[in-house]
Amino acid sequence: MQAEIEKAVQAGKITPHVASNLEKLPTGAYCLHKSWGFGRIAEVNFLLNQATIDFKAKKGHTMQLQYAAESLTPLPDNHILVRKVTEADVIKMLAKEDALALVRAILSNYGGKATQDQIAQALSGEIFNEAEFKRWWDSTKKLLKKDGLIALPTKKSDPIVLREKSISHTDELLAAFTSARQTKAQIAALDQILKNADEFKGHGQLPAIIAAVEDAAQKSRRLNTAQALELILVRDELCDITGIARGEGAITLGDILREEERRLHEILNDVPAAKQRRVLAAFAGAFDEEKWVEKILSLMSKGSIRIVTEIGRVLVEMGKKEELHRELDRWLGDHTISAEVLTWLCKERGGPFAAMVDARVLSAILSALERDQFNEIKRGSKLHDLILEDRELIPDMLAGSEPETVRDTIRKVMLSGVFEELNKRSILGRIIRIYPEMESMLTGDTPSEKQEALIVSWESLEKRKAELDDLVKRKIPENIKEISIARSYGDLRENFEFKAAKEMQRVLSRRRAETERDLGLARGTDFANPDTSVVSIGTTVTLKETGDGRTDIYTILGAWDSDPKAGIISYKAGISQALLGHKVGEKLDLPTEHGDRIAEIVSIEPWRKPAQ
Repeated sequence: MQAEIEKAVQAGKITPHVASNLEKLPTGAYCLHKSWGFGRIAEVNFLLNQATIDFKAKKGHTMQLQYAAESLTPLPDNHILVRKVTEADVIKMLAKEDALALVRAILSNYGGKATQDQIAQALSGEIFNEAEFKRWWDSTKKLLKKDGLIALPTKKSDPIVLREKSISHTDELLAAFTSARQTKAQIAALDQILKNADEFKGHGQLPAIIAAVEDAAQKSRRLNTAQALELILVRDELCDITGIARGEGAITLGDILREEERRLHEILNDVPAAKQRRVLAAFAGAFDEEKWVEKILSLMSKGSIRIVTEIGRVLVEMGKKEELHRELDRWLGDHTISAEVLTWLCKERGGPFAAMVDARVLSAILSALERDQFNEIKRGSKLHDLILEDRELIPDMLAGSEPETVRDTIRKVMLSGVFEELNKRSILGRIIRIYPEMESMLTGDTPSEKQEALIVSWESLEKRKAELDDLVKRKIPENIKEISIARSYGDLRENFEFKAAKEMQRVLSRRRAETERDLGLARGTDFANPDTSVVSIGTTVTLKETGDGRTDIYTILGAWDSDPKAGIISYKAGISQALLGHKVGEKLDLPTEHGDRIAEIVSIEPWRKPAQ
């Protein structure tokens, strides 16, 4: 015992137990604290009865000697936390050239077992940054799987264990299966065998394992059909990979699908998502060519959103898109489409059924929500949440809709009892944003009735109608296609094409709404026989400025008629409004770009249309 430590014990400042621990924590020693982490003893002062430790996050931290002895764990020179400080270059080289030896050393430092996170922390900073460790660990894991001294857990949070004796990877996986007492544990072990199936080719025990899987599937057939399906999937894949034949009379996926046809929507919910598609793909072999699509569509009509999604993918992949399209159309037509199918349609609206996601689907959604609002199982359903959270969904469905369709949708939302008031206002606001002319339905105003008619020429009226026709039949449909294509490019947050197409959708919808409103107010005329006793619509007015005597001629025509070079101005223009109703000889203040000017009305004549 060091002299100073012995004196402190004799003086009663510290106990023999504390003294024993302090001997392991001399100045310069490395240590570990459960809160402060890795550190180094900078000084031990018996006069002040304290130790000073340089922790990574706090230099010069002081502790009473007794507390330091009880809370600090001394680290040997060969500990990874010490070595990465004292010989970082050696550790980096070891990580590169002998990763297995490095992992074994770290496990030894941690008492023979450590989690992946502990290993990452041990090598962080001086050896690897986060990205570098991930790359290194991905490659190192492949080596660890084949190393008989290291046991990798199935869960990332469980510790990696350093064994006393070596065991082959295949023997380890087989032992995990044979020692499993529950079917779920057997399936987990079999999944690991499948992931490493190449190692088992020609393995003598594999036929016995396949026979055991077959036996387990038979036993689970009635008690837990979902697990039986999983076991059959594993057996089939093992047989396909290794070339081992199935036993005579072996149970098949088709057998169970035919036997449990009425309960399949319940059974499939218990099958892991990763395996559901393979079960669904087996429908084609389990039933006749004419029947399997009908049966899988029946399952889709009452399945969960996960099952619906997988069925949709399977049918498209197997060339049955048209059959699915017809059935979706029928469900929408007879109002039997489920909330789960509607949710899938909306989430996949950038896919092969994008054209179907329109106002009819929105109407079906509102009906489905009304139908399910008192069903406790579906309260807070994904469809309800989707409508509220996906702010582009309703605009997408209403894009290019007729005004009456939009009005009907607004009425349904306003009368619906499935949305809270604030959510209802949010939904209505999204509709008004692209159809501002519908705002009167919320405020109770009727702007179209308060606005006076627009007097327009027949030529400008026909031109405006042609513009609307082009919007409805060409530009808006093209924009809908652009949105669908842009959505397929991926991440919508970084998708410039999608954002641009959506912005154009708003512009086109607003332009359509304004054009339809204006056409509703328009009154065509040929401006024949205008009143020339005063300036009126359809007259040509000659003006003389009182200042410089300059003469100007203006022809005042309809709201959409304007040709400055020919002197034709709309009766809505500022100069027209100043002239209308005044007589020859009157002097007026006329607005111009450079301020008002005084001019006298010299003559008022009827406008004469130029000869064609």
